[in-house]
Amino acid sequence: MTVPLAGPDGVLRCPWALSTPDYVTYHDEEWGRPVHGDDALFERLSLEAFQSGLSWITILRRRPGFRAAFADFKIEKVAAFTEEDRERLLADAGIIRNRAKIDATLANARVLADWTPGDLDDLIWSQAPEPGPAPKTLADVPAVTPESTALSKALKKRGLRFVGPTTAYALMQACGLVDDHLSDCAARNRP
Repeated sequence: MTVPLAGPDGVLRCPWALSTPDYVTYHDEEWGRPVHGDDALFERLSLEAFQSGLSWITILRRRPGFRAAFADFKIEKVAAFTEEDRERLLADAGIIRNRAKIDATLANARVLADWTPGDLDDLIWSQAPEPGPAPKTLADVPAVTPESTALSKALKKRGLRFVGPTTAYALMQACGLVDDHLSDCAARNRP
């Protein structure tokens, strides 16, 4: 059972956050804080899909490259990407050059460009569960929940790709739909 640990500054944090300074910053400033807005959620959804099968630190460290390559994840701009843009992405060493993930990101942008503004935000946040008890250890944090399964199904039904239940739950954690900071973590229930 892994419980919160004190970092070099003495602050208790979720243990996964202490392996690199990048994780400490991400944990303290972003993870679990509410994210709204279609473009912001498209970015998180896309990055979670790229993370599938990889360590999150790989994505986090390449996030500036992803943002540059994908026009800051502006849905309308990515939806307009051409075959030349796709080839550029496949050759871009600043991102993960996975053909299926790149194609899914481009396809998702094209689908989302046809949605009414606010629909992605509304759909994702409609699956936010009621707050439950704080997890005490990492073993108490699920990888999939009924809500993430429902979110995955809803996104797929609307035409999105690479949005399985595990990816959907990681999105829910990262975007503050759930607060999976451990009970004694300093970031738990912060404003």
